[in-house]
Amino acid sequence: MTDHSSTDPSADFQDALAWGAHVSPAFRQRVARLCRNLGWPPPFASLLMTCMKFESGNFSPRAKNPASSATGLIQFMASTAVMLGTSTAALARMSALEQLDYVEKYFRPLAPRVRTLEDMYLAILWPKGIGKPLAWVLWATGTRAYAANRALDRNRDGRVTKAEATEHLLPLLRKGLRPENAWIPGKTPPGPRR
Repeated sequence: MTDHSSTDPSADFQDALAWGAHVSPAFRQRVARLCRNLGWPPPFASLLMTCMKFESGNFSPRAKNPASSATGLIQFMASTAVMLGTSTAALARMSALEQLDYVEKYFRPLAPRVRTLEDMYLAILWPKGIGKPLAWVLWATGTRAYAANRALDRNRDGRVTKAEATEHLLPLLRKGLRPENAWIPGKTPPGPRR
């Protein structure tokens, strides 16, 4: 396991960390280190926090999709967990802090291609969409993937575009940066808000 020793993350988050008021100081520090390790600039910590907030609800390592094997902070599928040398059952038993090691391991091969909030989310949902334009079609009617993600087809045209699949993210990021949700160095109390 990765060393989770404490460091001052103030310089890593610049102005604020989206959703950072809802996690422990150790979790914030580990997210900052994860971003550094992957070569991402400090603002990407807020992008990652937003994606994990959406996927897990409240940064729960035990969050489970009732319709699939997806589990944890970024909803690891069973096949993905095996590829990472673990299982969804093992991931669900981990603390959120421990599970961040697997989030980093998952993103390592994808990180150089992730340049936007949309790409970060697509790295989780459908990595083939990383770097594609917002009009790119992820899934079309008649496929199993479309059937599983039909709710994302906002205009009901039988296609899910990258824009449709990711349109919820920017409002969630903005909400995460509100004073009641963000962690602001020197201003926000250190412990998580509930």
